[in-house]
Amino acid sequence: MNSVSAPHSGKENFGSIIESQEEVTPVVLAAMAQTPDGRLREIAASFVRHIHAFAREVKLTEAEYDIGIDLMNRIGQATNDRHNEGILFADAIGFSTLVCLLNNGNAGATETAAALLGPFWRMSSPKTANGGSIVRSPTPGPELFASCKVVDAAGKPIEGVEVDVWQSSPVGLYENQDDTQADMNLRGKFLTDADGRFGFRSVKPAGYPVPTDGPVGDMLRAQSRHPYRPAHIHFLGYKPGFKTLITQIFVDDDQHLSSDVVFGVTRALIGDFRRHDSDTPPAPDVKAPWYTLDYAFVMEAGDAKLPVPPIK
Repeated sequence: MNSVSAPHSGKENFGSIIESQEEVTPVVLAAMAQTPDGRLREIAASFVRHIHAFAREVKLTEAEYDIGIDLMNRIGQATNDRHNEGILFADAIGFSTLVCLLNNGNAGATETAAALLGPFWRMSSPKTANGGSIVRSPTPGPELFASCKVVDAAGKPIEGVEVDVWQSSPVGLYENQDDTQADMNLRGKFLTDADGRFGFRSVKPAGYPVPTDGPVGDMLRAQSRHPYRPAHIHFLGYKPGFKTLITQIFVDDDQHLSSDVVFGVTRALIGDFRRHDSDTPPAPDVKAPWYTLDYAFVMEAGDAKLPVPPIK
């Protein structure tokens, strides 16, 4: 009689010869039950329970399983220093927004004060003086002048917050997607003053389609979904002693506010982008129409942690 033995640590005591599909899940859970890290053990067990239940609920076929594995592989293959398909996929199924809203707003500010990071943040945006321009190469479009402040949950100004700003151009492209834009165009890093204020000059952003030449695009087409994001500006506020604020402010007249492909629009994030046709402009070289944005950001007390940049 032939026998096959597998090496083991001597601690395992979960083994079972599987007799039916109903036995698969408890055997896998038992194998994971010895995970020393308690949080990892909790997450892995819950993941297994849910993904096994998903397969049973939809009666997943082997061909569909192969499609799913291929999708995961293609997401990884489509990710590089300039593009993060994994983040884009999480965004396009609403997972990024869900995790964001689950983890913000517990100390006084509403949960809608935060938003997903998105796939285009870069760590090394150039430091820019308050009121300075983030337009670093010719970028035609209506001028925008933003005047913002950062306060705590009690409304007190927060001095010394490092605020990262990044946005797409009026043609709907970030500079890392567009060879006609200078490196770091429409990106800047500011420091709030004693009144918690910072400001900058830019151009009014435009809405844009997310990249659709990879597996996320295939998913959107299969679901008959459009790929558009409403126009917005990204902000990231960082200061020790405060929870890092990651958010976006949306242009209030954009046609895709209620159908954002990544489900990122909440009511509090719709800004007042005010159009000016005849007022005195903030700078002599500005021609009408031009826009202003005034917005107050709330930061909660907590740990200051920077996210992992999705691109370099």
